[in-house]
Amino acid sequence: MRVVRTVQQLREALDYMRMGGHAPIGFVPTMGYLHEGHASLIRKAGEMSNTVVMSIFVNPLQFGPNEDFSSYPRDERRDLELAEREGADIVFIPSVEEMYPQPIRTKVTVDSLTTQLCGASRPGHFDGVTTVVSKLFNMVQPDYAFFGLKDAQQVAVLRRMVSDLNMNVEIVACPIVREGDGLALSSRNVYLSSEERSQALVLSRSLRETRKALEEGTVRTVDEARKLLVSIISSSPLAVIDYVEILSFPGLEALEDGALLSNAEGEVIMALAVKFGRTRLIDNNVFIPKEVHALV
Repeated sequence: MRVVRTVQQLREALDYMRMGGHAPIGFVPTMGYLHEGHASLIRKAGEMSNTVVMSIFVNPLQFGPNEDFSSYPRDERRDLELAEREGADIVFIPSVEEMYPQPIRTKVTVDSLTTQLCGASRPGHFDGVTTVVSKLFNMVQPDYAFFGLKDAQQVAVLRRMVSDLNMNVEIVACPIVREGDGLALSSRNVYLSSEERSQALVLSRSLRETRKALEEGTVRTVDEARKLLVSIISSSPLAVIDYVEILSFPGLEALEDGALLSNAEGEVIMALAVKFGRTRLIDNNVFIPKEVHALV
């Protein structure tokens, strides 16, 4: 495994791999503090690619003024051990100065998809994501890029960016990876106290129980499903809800409250963002209502 820290070193390493016939290139962008969710992305990249590139970069553009950029967890040594163990070939670890050598005047913005869910409470966040990812795509020029569905809005936004700008890369969305008790893996889980972590299990439980209610037909409309999600989450005393939404996916368009979910075309997402103490967690479930047997 080769570790590179400059764009020039990255391009030289990739030129060497391509000249050696080691295409296609799979790319896993991360902000580090890696966990099993990231490991699953590296493994998937290895299945689909001959060369796996991973980046580790905590991107300041996607953090708001009162967010946790300076305190975001970092552990480069541990990250490199995981990356090598899982089969990454090249790890790109640039500094902020390497990524942004001068004040950036050009940004990439995806309209509409970024104005709700996390975009509503984190203005500018997705501009930071799309800008840094487009820069990384230009640097790596991957055939495939791998992202976890835990941040399903990010997947939808990046797929639209790639489509709109005719980028020659396929976005591969990979399943959410969870702890044995159901908590979705996140680098921010380290912030949770033991009590907060215990109560955070309400997120996966709310999604699971609402999905079951839809399957059994005890919940049928969009509004009923949203109310059940809110009710279950609110049973946790420490939970402070940011949003609970049910939208089309990947279009992220609103569904009428009284509409039967069985009439929804294509995929639907139940998406949550909830704070426990100072830690904001997201989770979701994407499904096709017409394939839920009780709704057909």
